[in-house]
Amino acid sequence: MDTIEVAAINPQKLEALMGRVINDISAGYGGVMVSLGYKLGLYKAMAGAGPMTARDLAGRAACAERYVREWLGSQVAGGYVNYHAISDTYELTPEQAFVLADEESPAFIPLAWQVPASMWADEAKAVEAFRTGKGIPWGDHDHRLYCGVAGFYRNGYRASLVQQWLPALTGVTAKLQAGAVVADVGCGHGHSTNLMAAAFPNSKFRGFDAHAESVLEANQAAVKAGVERQVSFAKAKADDYPGKYDLICFFDCLHDMGDPVAAATHARKALAPEGTVMLVEPFANDRVEDNISPVGRMYYAASTMICTAHAISEGGRLVLGAQAGEARLAEVFRKAGFSQFRRAVETPFNLVLEARV
Repeated sequence: MDTIEVAAINPQKLEALMGRVINDISAGYGGVMVSLGYKLGLYKAMAGAGPMTARDLAGRAACAERYVREWLGSQVAGGYVNYHAISDTYELTPEQAFVLADEESPAFIPLAWQVPASMWADEAKAVEAFRTGKGIPWGDHDHRLYCGVAGFYRNGYRASLVQQWLPALTGVTAKLQAGAVVADVGCGHGHSTNLMAAAFPNSKFRGFDAHAESVLEANQAAVKAGVERQVSFAKAKADDYPGKYDLICFFDCLHDMGDPVAAATHARKALAPEGTVMLVEPFANDRVEDNISPVGRMYYAASTMICTAHAISEGGRLVLGAQAGEARLAEVFRKAGFSQFRRAVETPFNLVLEARV
């Protein structure tokens, strides 16, 4: 590349860009601190306890004080913990605790930092994939990816799935209350499956995933949730699972598949009469220029490293990516033989779509 002439540089634009870059690097450092705070129980030790010194927190969390004091400095600088200079104490506000300490909160975020950690660990694989065009299967990623993805989605599903998303579908809640048969395709660790089972005890749920370790985790999660009599999990691909279902769900997974049309076609064949497909996908508008946002940036990056890479590993007949948008998703289901497709709900992170024959 030729050397860029200094005269061609706009100082104001350069300053603004450098400010953004430094902010992003700071956030990357901060993510490591958040993960440490979670794993060491530092946030939990602060939650609801009021102002405390670094020594107090170190004692509560059984950690070395000097490390804790430095960690607290990073939290104050990032706005994640409040500092009271007169008393030299630190405090976690209710809002900060809701995001950082309460594992049942829909806003709980520390586990999400495991995803970029796994992406860094897999960087060499991504470099090779870019240069060769080959894919990276889901199961070949660093182990932190799986708990990170599950943690990122679990509490959001807990807050919205039963309360908002299912009621937005045509007649689905009534069927579930009466007793329906449901397939959760690409179920991962089974959090979505188990949430529905707990809410609708008259229905039966089957989760399918091509990743054997996730299936094992899902079965263990069902026992922990007390729904193992209603739920079963099995290893299967999205185009070969058995059975007939009143509701078939794809939670944030269709865009990962190498042949989403085949998955949608199999779903149409597996639907019982008057059945419904519930498609939950990352929020995206249909045009790149309309996805310029922190969420869009996050999803494009995840798509590069994870979603697109896996779809290519499966043959990549149609690689949607995590920012597919409603129009491209509707076309997939039109090709699969569905006559009805609509947006039921949207959130800052998800599109909830309904498909019917």
